[in-house]
Amino acid sequence: CCCAGSRTFVHERIYDEFVEKAKARALKRVVGDPFRKGVEQGPQIDDEQFNKILRYIRSGVDSGANLVTGGDRLGDKGYYIQPTIFSDVQDGMKIAQEEIFGPVQSILKFKDLNEVIKRANASQYGLAAGVFTNSLDTANTLTRALRVGTVWVNCFDIFDAAIPFGGYKMSGIGREKGIDSLKNYLQVKAVVTPIKNAAWL
Repeated sequence: CCCAGSRTFVHERIYDEFVEKAKARALKRVVGDPFRKGVEQGPQIDDEQFNKILRYIRSGVDSGANLVTGGDRLGDKGYYIQPTIFSDVQDGMKIAQEEIFGPVQSILKFKDLNEVIKRANASQYGLAAGVFTNSLDTANTLTRALRVGTVWVNCFDIFDAAIPFGGYKMSGIGREKGIDSLKNYLQVKAVVTPIKNAAWL
C-alpha cells in the first residue's frame, strides 16, 4: 500500500507528550528481514530509494526541523534506515510537502480544527488520512472536510475488498476495489430519441 502516514498533525495541548510517545515507539520498532515473524519494518527496495530517503532526512535537518530520533542508515548491510521522527516541522518544509515513502514521520502542531483542515488540504496530494479523536463531532467534521479518498477514524491502513480505494488531486483519479472499481471497465453512453405524443407531455 502506498499510504504511509508521514505527516502527523497533533493538537498543541498534547503535542509534547505525543512526540515522546512516538519516539519511544520508534525506538522499539523491529527492523529487519520482512519475512521473519515479528519484523515491523523491512529495507528500502533499492539503492535509489534508500538514498532518496536519506536526502529527505538531511533536508529536514537543514531546514530546521528537530530530529527526535533516527536519521541515518541502520547497520552496514542492506538498505535499512532507522525509524526517523521530526518535531517542530513547518508546512513549507520539503519533508512536509512531498511523499517520502520511507520510515520518516513529521509531527506538526495545530491549534484548532479550521486550522488543521486548511493545512492538511494544502498538500498537492490527497490519498488518505487518519483521524484519531474521542469526539464524534470532530470525526464527522474532518471526514467531510479532508480532501482525500479515504479517511480512517481511530484506525489506520485498514482495507477490505469492498471498500473503494483511490485519491484526490495528484494522488490519482478513479478507484480500485469495491463496486466503484468496475466503473473503470465501463463506458457511459447517452441515447437521445425523439418521442411523439409521450404520455407525460
